[in-house]
Amino acid sequence: MAAMGGSATLAACGGSNYTPAQFRYGVASGDPLATSVILWTHAKRPNLEGDVYLNWQVASDATFNSIVSSGNVIATIAAGNTAKVDATGLAPDNTYFYRFGDESGVYSAVGTTRTLPSASASSVKFAVFSCTLYSAGFFNVYDSAVNSGAQFAIHLGDYIYEYGSDPAKFGNTVVSDPANPATSTTTAVGLGRVVTPANDIVSLNDYRTRYAQYRLDANLQALHAKMPWITIWDDHEFANNAYMDGAQNHDPLTQGTWTARKAVAAQAYHEWMPIRTPDVSNLLKIYRKFDFGTLFSLHMLDTRIEGRTKQVYGYYGDPFDAHVQPYAWADYAAGLTPVSGVYPDAANKMISNTQFNWLTGNIATATTTWQIIGNQDIMAKLWYPQSVVAAFANGPAAFSTAVGTYLAGPRTEFKIPINMDSWDGYPIQRETLLQTIKATGKKLVVLSGDSHNAWFNNLKSLDGTSQIGVEFATTSVTAPGYESAGLGGLASTIDGSSPSIANTNGTGFGLLSDVNYSDTIRRGYLLMTVTAANVKGEFVFVDNIKTKSYAASVGKTVTVAASNLAVSYS
Repeated sequence: MAAMGGSATLAACGGSNYTPAQFRYGVASGDPLATSVILWTHAKRPNLEGDVYLNWQVASDATFNSIVSSGNVIATIAAGNTAKVDATGLAPDNTYFYRFGDESGVYSAVGTTRTLPSASASSVKFAVFSCTLYSAGFFNVYDSAVNSGAQFAIHLGDYIYEYGSDPAKFGNTVVSDPANPATSTTTAVGLGRVVTPANDIVSLNDYRTRYAQYRLDANLQALHAKMPWITIWDDHEFANNAYMDGAQNHDPLTQGTWTARKAVAAQAYHEWMPIRTPDVSNLLKIYRKFDFGTLFSLHMLDTRIEGRTKQVYGYYGDPFDAHVQPYAWADYAAGLTPVSGVYPDAANKMISNTQFNWLTGNIATATTTWQIIGNQDIMAKLWYPQSVVAAFANGPAAFSTAVGTYLAGPRTEFKIPINMDSWDGYPIQRETLLQTIKATGKKLVVLSGDSHNAWFNNLKSLDGTSQIGVEFATTSVTAPGYESAGLGGLASTIDGSSPSIANTNGTGFGLLSDVNYSDTIRRGYLLMTVTAANVKGEFVFVDNIKTKSYAASVGKTVTVAASNLAVSYS
């Protein structure tokens, strides 16, 4: 990880007997600024342990005749033979080519990267990803994005998953249509996507091994080499339903302390991701900001590890888990009932007060047109009618009947949340955040992941009376969503687009009043285009992740106007 001064050419210290290094995991770039970008690679000499001395070059042309920045770096054994360097001295809003070379003159693959605009920019296009479960299918979504026209990639977390290869573990056996399991079931073994190591990853070597397996994937390597990435972690880079002091999928009796596991997981993340580490003395601090000229500011949050308190409603945020009897609505309602003027839920935090103040302070002083928050979890209220929630525990058929009954009625029934691992589980901090941003008068767009399905939502006040911003939430790259629970056909009733819903206009007439569009079946990504006039989100889906042959299409295009946050669909 340590950069070396000196020229861009290394002497071949080993002479003719030097064994050339291998760059098996390709190259990557990330965290672009107006005049610099992080470059990454992994270099190791086969069958030899030790540091590998490298040079790196950034050029304005693919033939490297016009080198604009260069230097030396070491792929140290202490960093698992990964190497990162901050390439400086670049020009704003420019595309560059980069590569690494070893002492024998062997070079890595060539990557392309891009700097941020420093002032005006008429348009910026970027792709948004979340939830990449290796065992569940092929990374066709990444392949689709390579030629999408995106200039940058944003990954909102669950870049890897921590589960082992046991068939009973999440993602190793996927039923995409429970009504037809014989034809819809896929297994990691059948796909040739069995993860290594076989155990849930716990040690530093475990996490490194899992990242290495992901980075051997040709589609992932290609997308990393195509454009710079801006990433944030979620829970599975650590363990399922993680929070500051623990996780649902962490057992201290068999897996050691959470502090130790969290530390090695963070170390491996910083080693393998092209991230500019904000604080080398604290690898758990990764929230950061990027200004795309005067067009927009991107605020990347950590709503998982930095300050999140334990999920108190239900079992780690799941009110339907067998540990919870009955559904945990009573506790939730109590949290939203003031006691001597104080909401009990106010003690529950998705982010620390420090990060909260950092975010709201940045937004308050921003001079950019748009404020875009990159965030792991769904921020909008996804509250279902009470009768529908009650039927959920009785299976898809009962659930479907309850949905039909509700939609046939006056639709005035009280609604309650079902995913309390998301911002719905931290309603008072969410309300405080949204009201604080509203007071600034800034134009707010939130990008979210984690749910494994696609959403476009209104961000409203807790009482539903005030529109504060909008939310684009991407579906997963491979991880299964609602369809794996037999709820794949739910989308049109969620967002009100079903022809059977009287007076439908796509907003407020479905099950979830704050949801304007949803897709509860397909895998894909978001292709976002930002201009001063509007923000456009294209929900891109692939039709298959079970084979490497696929087709991609846009399921819905949503455009939000800067003037008044008016929304149009196509």
